[in-house]
Amino acid sequence: MFEAGNKTIDEIRQGEAYSGDLAAVSGINKKFFIESYGCQMNFSDSEIIASILNSEGFGSTRNEEEADIIFLNTCSIREKAEQTVRKRLTEFKKLKRAKPGLLVGVLGCMAERLKSKLLEEEKLVDIVVGPDAYRTLPALIDEAKSGTKAVNVLLSREETYADISPVRLNSNGVSAFVSIMRGCNNMCAFCVVPFTRGRERSRDDVSIIQECKNLFEEGYKEVTLLGQNVDSYYWVDPITNHIVDFAMLLEKVAAISPTLRVRFSTSHPKDITDKVLFAMRDNPNICRYIHLPLQSGSTRVLQLMNRTYTREWYIAKVKRIKEIMPDCAVSSDIIAGFCTEDEQDHLDTLDIMRRSGYEYSYMFAYSERPGTLAAKRYTDDVSAEVKQRRLAEIISLQNELSLESNKRDLGITTEVLIEGDSKKSSNHWMGRNSQGKVVVFEKIKSMPLQKGDYAFVLVKECTQGTLLGTIVENN
Repeated sequence: MFEAGNKTIDEIRQGEAYSGDLAAVSGINKKFFIESYGCQMNFSDSEIIASILNSEGFGSTRNEEEADIIFLNTCSIREKAEQTVRKRLTEFKKLKRAKPGLLVGVLGCMAERLKSKLLEEEKLVDIVVGPDAYRTLPALIDEAKSGTKAVNVLLSREETYADISPVRLNSNGVSAFVSIMRGCNNMCAFCVVPFTRGRERSRDDVSIIQECKNLFEEGYKEVTLLGQNVDSYYWVDPITNHIVDFAMLLEKVAAISPTLRVRFSTSHPKDITDKVLFAMRDNPNICRYIHLPLQSGSTRVLQLMNRTYTREWYIAKVKRIKEIMPDCAVSSDIIAGFCTEDEQDHLDTLDIMRRSGYEYSYMFAYSERPGTLAAKRYTDDVSAEVKQRRLAEIISLQNELSLESNKRDLGITTEVLIEGDSKKSSNHWMGRNSQGKVVVFEKIKSMPLQKGDYAFVLVKECTQGTLLGTIVENN
């Protein structure tokens, strides 16, 4: 899932157009184009949006010039993400001049944060919809058609979209995202999510299990359970008062079939429990992979970030993961140059990276976001030059760690879920193992495999980001 571990966050958070084709459905003549930015939750939300639009008679198009409505599902996590969206909106403004009646909408986190500016000051959009208001899209589209600026950015304490069956966008037919909760109660000083997505609320376990079952019956072999903090998942049945926590949910999804892989993201270090780790250990189809954001290796900086743990506590948590599951891969998020960070703080971060031996990391320089606790309380006092130098050192170390991790896999046989042809050659398969590592291996005629099959692969070579091997025919 985090295969781009050696890239910066700027390289990862690129927009992707929805490439499904609902327009082929009989009778559909209205078309939408949707482009998603940011985290996996945003891409999952786009699948919900597509389902809502589909029910209203809209089909999709891959060509923005064919669309009747263009949507950007946005991210506010970094300034560059917002700049990218603004650039796209300017491009669409030119398109609107050439195509009267074209509507442009901004959805998601940026919509919630910049609603007034987008509608009034810049006049770039017709529709602004926050993450909890997608059900109102049909009515808002009708408003916008009449010439009224349509907006709904109200946050909800209940909305989980549990009853909406997502339309799978850009799907490889093998892996799918399943949202299990929305919002976040952690008030990390650098983060806008609590303000743009609201408080935590968990989706009922019955609808989650049913969605996963449906996906498996449709041929999907892997589901990733999504939430801003999945370990906080907590559902209480209002009738029976039966409680389901995240470990219990993991086990229920894993029980659907031993051939259905289960992943999850993201974990907060303070919340992942031994119960979750034991559930992973005891269910082979729950992948041996945990994304455990560090952010900083300095206790002092962690306190400023309001991360609620110390460097020693984090180190102990990684150690505990490895004790219970020695083969578990761990990845991380790391911020370079948070407010007041000095050179020793930076060295502390590099130290924890080495201790943890991350397989992958998402790494980026601190970007102050308006409205966050950090913006209100602290001065962004680390220069851009220092941030970039520290980020470069973090990336360089992660590149070393990724290569070292892959070298340790040389000579082992690993089970790979085939996702499709290798990007470089149709004569090779590409897939991922339980640890989320990309594995490439040659197709052989004596084993007529296809996408969605499992294969055992002997790792013979590696690069920093890829394991290269051969199929083991009689494992």
